[in-house]
Amino acid sequence: MDSVLLITISAFIVAIILIIITIVIIKSNQSKKYKKEIEELDIEKNSLLGVPVLSEITKVKELVKTDNLKEKMDDWDSTFKLIRDQKIPELTDLISDADFLIDRKEYKQAIRKIAGIEMELRILKKKTEHLLEEVKIITNSEERNRTLITKLKIVYREQQNKFDRTKKEYGEIAPFIEEEFKRIDKLFAEFEKAMDNNDYVSVEKRIVLLDDKINKLGKLLEDIPTIVLMATVLVPNKIEEATTYYFRMKRDGYPLDYLNVEYNIKEIKDKIDNIINNLKKLELGDSIIELKTFIEYFNGLYNDFDKEKECKDIFRQNVKELGYRIDNINKIVRDIYLQIDDIKYNYNLSDEDINKFSLLNKNLEKINKDYKILVDQGKMKTFAYSKLVDELDGLSLKLSRLQDDLDYQLRSITSMKDDETRAREQLATIEDLLKKSKYRLKDYKIPVIPSSYYIELTEAQDAIREIVKELSKKPIVIKILNIRVDTARDLVFKIYNKTNDMIKLVNLSEKMIVYGNRYRSSYEEIDIALNKAEELFKRGKYKESLELSTKSLSFIDKNIAEKIQ
Repeated sequence: MDSVLLITISAFIVAIILIIITIVIIKSNQSKKYKKEIEELDIEKNSLLGVPVLSEITKVKELVKTDNLKEKMDDWDSTFKLIRDQKIPELTDLISDADFLIDRKEYKQAIRKIAGIEMELRILKKKTEHLLEEVKIITNSEERNRTLITKLKIVYREQQNKFDRTKKEYGEIAPFIEEEFKRIDKLFAEFEKAMDNNDYVSVEKRIVLLDDKINKLGKLLEDIPTIVLMATVLVPNKIEEATTYYFRMKRDGYPLDYLNVEYNIKEIKDKIDNIINNLKKLELGDSIIELKTFIEYFNGLYNDFDKEKECKDIFRQNVKELGYRIDNINKIVRDIYLQIDDIKYNYNLSDEDINKFSLLNKNLEKINKDYKILVDQGKMKTFAYSKLVDELDGLSLKLSRLQDDLDYQLRSITSMKDDETRAREQLATIEDLLKKSKYRLKDYKIPVIPSSYYIELTEAQDAIREIVKELSKKPIVIKILNIRVDTARDLVFKIYNKTNDMIKLVNLSEKMIVYGNRYRSSYEEIDIALNKAEELFKRGKYKESLELSTKSLSFIDKNIAEKIQ
């Protein structure tokens, strides 16, 4: 029993000894670890102001010749001394304190001290690296600056050669460009002087200024010839042509005041003067955009002139046709009023029917009055023909509606006898067909309708009115009435077919142009052809437009016509 107890006690003692030895080893290793960290921090501290910093500052001291550089040198020297004479000794003391704490095995305090040292080292390292970078900018500046200035001189000489070759293209702006070359030459000379004086602070500023001026000069040399050409040749030529054309049309009696041509030209001239004055100051601004806008304005102005010429012919033709239509309706209404008592007696018309004729007559009087005003305005040439054509179209539409109302009222009193039944049925059929033609034409919004269409439309309407007239006679001659019906039916079918054919032609022409738009960007010939086709389309020449667009697109697709149809 005693031996067992002895063994147990011996094992316990051995275990305690082993634990003590382990703790001692761990403490020893921990102490070595912290000691190593202290050594590394001390090495890092000693490397803060090593040979590179001192060497670069010494180089700068040899280059100091200007007050600007001397100020920077003093600042760098002050920073260097602050780090060397104050901060590094402070770090040395902190490292010694940390080492002492490790020796006393006060590891928690030592760890906090080491963390503070590492933070201070990082701050000082950034300061020394920044100091070294600033100093190297000066010590390495000559090579770097020479490289930069060489590149700038290459670009500058190319600009000079370009200007010398194309000097005439700059017109009156050339002397101002030459002055800018002299200013840049002076900057190059100032650069060399600053380099000789080791004035590297001033050198940096001049390089930046030279880079900016040379870049700006490149933009000027690129754009000024275009601006000068547009401002002194293209736009003035447009002004001269437009002015001549404008006064010639004014002399020929075209009222063009609404276009404000003279005022706009004066404004354009003033703006061109401003553009030239700005160019003399070497300021581009939005000159190219403004000049392109002026050219677009004159191109649009010629379209306005052409439109007025076209509208003059349209007005003269349409005003006559509308006059014929109004005269025919006036005659019909006058005849109705002359026979109103007999009609009322024979057909037992109500007061409401008579009032409808009175209202229609008042509307007709208003149309007559408006028509006379339009005719007078056309003779006096006080309004643009384009405006007169629009007014005339509106009046024509009113007359068409009145004529529809008149036809309707005439039909309402011409159905009295059995012999009129067939005529009435035929009349309703052809009128419905004519209305469908008219409504379909209105719905499709065709840009330009040939005048021949209106002539045939008028003939068809006149033929229908002839039927109405025959039906209103007492007694009615059936043979003559049948002839009238057959004639009107043929004319209406003709206008109906013509309407469908015209709509189909317009539709095909339009589809062909729309289909061809996908090839515009790829084929210049197709783009030109489609532009001409669009112009023909706008002028109402649909067949020519379709033929031209089909012909141009057939080079891409031989079956284009079948596809579109």
